[in-house]
Amino acid sequence: MSFKMYLLIATIVLVGAVVIWLTDAVRVFFRYRGKMLLTCPETGHAAAVNVAAAEAARTALTGRPHLCLSECSRWPERQGCGQECLSQLGADPHNCLVWTKVIDWYRGRSCAYCHKPFGELNWHDHRPALLGPDRKTVQWSEIAAETLPDVFATHLPVCWSCHVAETFRRKHPEMVVDRPGNRGPMGELLTERRPNKVGVSPMSRT
Repeated sequence: MSFKMYLLIATIVLVGAVVIWLTDAVRVFFRYRGKMLLTCPETGHAAAVNVAAAEAARTALTGRPHLCLSECSRWPERQGCGQECLSQLGADPHNCLVWTKVIDWYRGRSCAYCHKPFGELNWHDHRPALLGPDRKTVQWSEIAAETLPDVFATHLPVCWSCHVAETFRRKHPEMVVDRPGNRGPMGELLTERRPNKVGVSPMSRT
């Protein structure tokens, strides 16, 4: 085998090693990228944080990635904390993403107005909303991430279409004509059942 062939093989092996090396760093970057919800060890409440993904990727090039926060909803007041919350990331930080928790909450639920079940959620388009005790709807992305766990406990899910309609209804009541309907205590539509005639079963009609 000629020297040029040895050199070519060595170059291919080197390039392959570099690609794998950089690929691992890129994988680390995307693994820790995005806003996450962690429980603050000091308060026991949710905190919205961002991991320094670029730093984690850079340090992964020479060994184990170094994890630290780049943002936290409790900063700057508590910026000098020990960042013990990072231990909650575990083997799959994806489970800590705000988006993942939002998807999990809407999964299996139906809109409080039209009762249509929620399908696949989209991050950039037609984001679903929430109906609060004040009977106002708001898109989940307009709510501070660290308050979402508490908001989910007191609000009802609303699809994007109904959110748009109810927002218009609230802002321009003079342009809306309401049909009689059965609404709950938060203004949500309830399933209506027409009463049957006395003594007549729906199955007995011909």
